[in-house]
Amino acid sequence: MRRVWALMLVLMLLFVTLAVQGYAATVLEVGSSGSDVTKVQKRLIQYDYMKGSADGKYGEATKKAVELFQRRNGLAVDGRVGPSTAAALGVTLSGSSSSSSSAASSSSAAIISSDHRLLSKLVHAEAKGESYKGKVAVAAVVLNRVRSSSFPNTITGVIYQKNAFSCISNGAINNTANNDSIRAARDAMNGWDPTGGCLYFYNPKATSDKWIRTRTIKTVIGNHSFCM
Repeated sequence: MRRVWALMLVLMLLFVTLAVQGYAATVLEVGSSGSDVTKVQKRLIQYDYMKGSADGKYGEATKKAVELFQRRNGLAVDGRVGPSTAAALGVTLSGSSSSSSSAASSSSAAIISSDHRLLSKLVHAEAKGESYKGKVAVAAVVLNRVRSSSFPNTITGVIYQKNAFSCISNGAINNTANNDSIRAARDAMNGWDPTGGCLYFYNPKATSDKWIRTRTIKTVIGNHSFCM
């Protein structure tokens, strides 16, 4: 009897292992269709890699958009969406084969790098209470500074630059980021910039800094004014 139970246990473990491996191996490519494809397309459209609508059908247009995303994000360029590309897009592949063009995209709240972790903490500290778009905008300002020759060329350098952000001096940078801040930081790293290239932001109701008020305001999102 013990041998029978042992054999059944081994078979159950084998079944679970194969199921997990099959799930992890989910790869989308030309010819794929369904809710996973829709989620990927919505991300590509959101990040301006793809035009049109998310129809849940993986065709040549989707493949070319994926290739461009992979190229710009340092991924292997094969036009297919596997675990690495899905993670970079912030999408969780369910492995579902049922078609649904109205399925909502799913963002991963997982930390993918030390830069992502630090940026998430900055967003949480500086934009707590702001809308999701407002959180992405704060992260985008940091990344815009990284790309500017007027600031340090790393996320760490920008965030810890002297007097750059109040959360460094008051210690709020050490707080754990929530899921929205983690997702917002990742969306900004993937290319979403609601500010249109701004290098500064401030809350006009909370700051006494006269210099920041001389900057040209490009957009206002929630309580923050974003400027050049």
